[in-house]
Amino acid sequence: MPRFFIEVAYKGTNYAGFQRQDNAITIQSEVEKALKIYFRQDFLLTGSSRTDAGVHARQNFFHFDTDFVPLQENYSRTVYHLNAILPPDIVARALLPVAPEAHCRFDAVSRTYHYTVYQRKDPFLADTAFYYPYRINTEILDAAASELRNQTDFETFSKKNTQVFTFQCSILSSEWTITPDRLIYSVTANRFLRGMVKGLVGTMLKLATRGETMDRFREIIGSHNPAQANFAVPSHGLCLQRVSF
Repeated sequence: MPRFFIEVAYKGTNYAGFQRQDNAITIQSEVEKALKIYFRQDFLLTGSSRTDAGVHARQNFFHFDTDFVPLQENYSRTVYHLNAILPPDIVARALLPVAPEAHCRFDAVSRTYHYTVYQRKDPFLADTAFYYPYRINTEILDAAASELRNQTDFETFSKKNTQVFTFQCSILSSEWTITPDRLIYSVTANRFLRGMVKGLVGTMLKLATRGETMDRFREIIGSHNPAQANFAVPSHGLCLQRVSF
């Protein structure tokens, strides 16, 4: 049966997360509903990256199988009509025919997240970034981000009750971009654990605010204890930027 990837972007403020849930509106449920309205048949989507409630994405993917194969020259027209059906905070970017064995989750080689912090009150950033008006040691932030590239075990930054077989992750890039009005943490890895980016950001901010040392940061990482990390940063500051295949 032919398989398609559908690329989407969304503002996650109004949704209970990416993946379908009972009695909740999610990104998946809205995209499945739009596909059903347009094609007049049910669709079962498989997602690439399961963002949590309130998290945004500039790029994410689903795949689905269907016996109905639109003509190639109509793919852009199909996307146009899907966007007319989808709510304003979800957009379909592309509909892509792929090999029958292609998998949008397992074939992804890396994902990139941004977490945005701002320190001057700004109503235009309130639902897409974290307002944090405290003095920060940016040298500690830079050093902590760099240290993460040397680590492979991220159990400390994984929320409990997660069903994974390993806490090993390969971080390909990790850095803070610091401007006069905001700080953006960018991290790319082959995989992420549940709550991992929020745990990394929260712990680094806490470290840099309290003036603690890099030795303390390494102790936290080496503890393998999520209770040592700080996950208390809001989801709306987090955005999935890119999924690479």
